[in-house]
Amino acid sequence: MFVDRRKSLDEVLDLKENRGLKRQLGWFDLMMLGVGGIIGTGIFVLTSVAANKAGPGMLYSFIISGFVCALTALIYAEIASMVPLSGAAYSYSYVALGEMLAWMVGWALILEYAIAAGAIAVGWSGYANGFLHSIHLGLPLFLTAGPADTITLADGTTSHGAFNLIACMISLLMTGLLISGTTKSARFTSVLVIIKIAALALFIVLALPKVQLSNFEPMLPNGWGTPLSGVGVLGAAASIFFAYVGFDAVATAAEETRNPNRNLPIGLIGSLAICTVFYLLIAYSAVGSIGAQPGAALSQSKEPLAFILRSLGFPKAGSLVGWAAILALPSVVLMMIFGQTRILYAMARDGLMPKIFLKIHESFQTPYIVTLVTGGVVSLFAAIFPVSMLADISNSGTLFAFFMVVLAVMVLRVTHPDRPRPFRAPFIWLVGPMALAGCTLLFISLGWDPTIKYFMIWSTIGLLGYFMVARRHSLIAITSKVSRAAEV
Repeated sequence: MFVDRRKSLDEVLDLKENRGLKRQLGWFDLMMLGVGGIIGTGIFVLTSVAANKAGPGMLYSFIISGFVCALTALIYAEIASMVPLSGAAYSYSYVALGEMLAWMVGWALILEYAIAAGAIAVGWSGYANGFLHSIHLGLPLFLTAGPADTITLADGTTSHGAFNLIACMISLLMTGLLISGTTKSARFTSVLVIIKIAALALFIVLALPKVQLSNFEPMLPNGWGTPLSGVGVLGAAASIFFAYVGFDAVATAAEETRNPNRNLPIGLIGSLAICTVFYLLIAYSAVGSIGAQPGAALSQSKEPLAFILRSLGFPKAGSLVGWAAILALPSVVLMMIFGQTRILYAMARDGLMPKIFLKIHESFQTPYIVTLVTGGVVSLFAAIFPVSMLADISNSGTLFAFFMVVLAVMVLRVTHPDRPRPFRAPFIWLVGPMALAGCTLLFISLGWDPTIKYFMIWSTIGLLGYFMVARRHSLIAITSKVSRAAEV
């Protein structure tokens, strides 16, 4: 049985202190990395998408997505403090559920991190290209969007782009920063996090007093939505889920964290709590100040928060929010690339990815080969595809991984009930099933075509890759063969 191919928890805990990554991050670094990973394209760009799907009901969408993430964060905090390893969901699944399911989780996480990084880079390029055009330094239109994206020409007609140059360049720049050192990356992210929080606080201060109850009617123009439809409150919740993705990337830094048993739960839960409060205030202010009916002006805007402030008579403040997005969104690209490299690093250590991914830079003490490869792939995604195509597909991989982490923690509660747990998720047999149900609900609410369909295709490719290549090169498989040969 493939489920029998699993890591021994005792072996993992015995070896975790002898890994090659330097422990240099504290709880504040982790919290800033978490907030830096969460606040990004989701709130700065996808608010308009939620308005188009759910209207004022997107308030419920934010609550639903935040609630599912809160349940999952409690689960993550338990297992991250118990098994502080790079690889996060992948590593946890390997211990609890076995190699094949761990491989599928790692494969799905490529959707969460690499594709999400590309989506965020594309979202950022929209702000950056708009600014460059405003100062008459804009690039030719065919260099502002990828071949799968559309651009609006001066005469009002649309055409396809050729290569999103700025999105590609920002991805490569963040890759270089990550190679230069984890601590430098964390400090850089902390500065950008402060900029983002200041911009969102400015939005709340100016928009909240303008709230009018009449703007909330009708509250549910598209209803709650139905599974696989991708519209209504549930469809918007599935899309807005992208706004919360990133807190789990804190767990991928476990091996580079000082006192992970204490600092990881603080980083995970603290970063999600900060962002949830901001999101609910922003959603309420956005809907109540100018309205958010499907098809209205807000639902069509590519820079919704800046658009709202300009509509309320605060053009300079709107420009400041736009500037904050330009300055701060690169930190989210950095965080997503960071998470992806640590997962691939962990998979390579287990023999499921090329061993060259394990090479550590002598000066910077970072896994530079895997970072270069990841950054190159992300830059290609960003150069070719539009944000609307990437965000929901990224959500599908994230929700699958979250589901498996919750399942892993519940399995470990049964198989290792007496194992020390520095942080214990409360009411696990209530919180766990609720988290599983929430992840499932959001997944099916993404809609079948193209999101779930593409996820199924990606998963099929992953299974073929496991049975044809990865399974044979697994460290567990090789060790087992050596042991059998020695016995003979």
